[in-house]
Amino acid sequence: MKKRDHFSYDEIVALVRHGSSVLDLGCGNGELLQRLSRERQVRGRGVDIEEEMIVQCIGRGISVYQGDLDEGLKDYATGSYDYVILNRTLQMVRHPVMLLQEMVRVGREVIVNFPNFGYIVNRFQLMVLGRMPVNRDIPYQWYDTPNIHFCTRKDFVVLCGNLGIPILHEIALRRNRRVPYSARNLLATEVCFVLQGTTAADEAPLDQASVSRS
Repeated sequence: MKKRDHFSYDEIVALVRHGSSVLDLGCGNGELLQRLSRERQVRGRGVDIEEEMIVQCIGRGISVYQGDLDEGLKDYATGSYDYVILNRTLQMVRHPVMLLQEMVRVGREVIVNFPNFGYIVNRFQLMVLGRMPVNRDIPYQWYDTPNIHFCTRKDFVVLCGNLGIPILHEIALRRNRRVPYSARNLLATEVCFVLQGTTAADEAPLDQASVSRS
């Protein structure tokens, strides 16, 4: 899926261990995988549905597969990647719960980020103007938005709890700058979570504390 914006790649690169294997879902033009390959020496593969993005990935020397994320990850074995990454795409897929479950099956760790629709400016526009939010962080009208499922930071935490998916780490940003932990629900324009895959959960206890479910 084509992205018009992306979560801070610096933050994602810092989360990935050197020499690991990475599957980037909705990889776009391959910029993130290229950085991970150059800076972290990862063995990476991308998946995207748009032919234009596939061509650009190939031009960057990225291994890429054309596929529809709404069909799941049936072609990937359980625990076959150290990391599965979903960058600003969760809110665009038709079956986010299914995809999330597939990601934690395939990856030992999962990195997923998305716009926080609970951001205070969005709340203000809904409450005061009575209209769907349109701003710098969500630059779409309701009738042409690629976002199918509007999700807040707290919604996602509750979903992970309901699905039994451990959260290892969380980053909350406001336009690529970290916001205080206590204000993340209101001030974060986007959030990034590191989730524990089912294979890793079966093999070893958590080595990091899960974030608060509040």
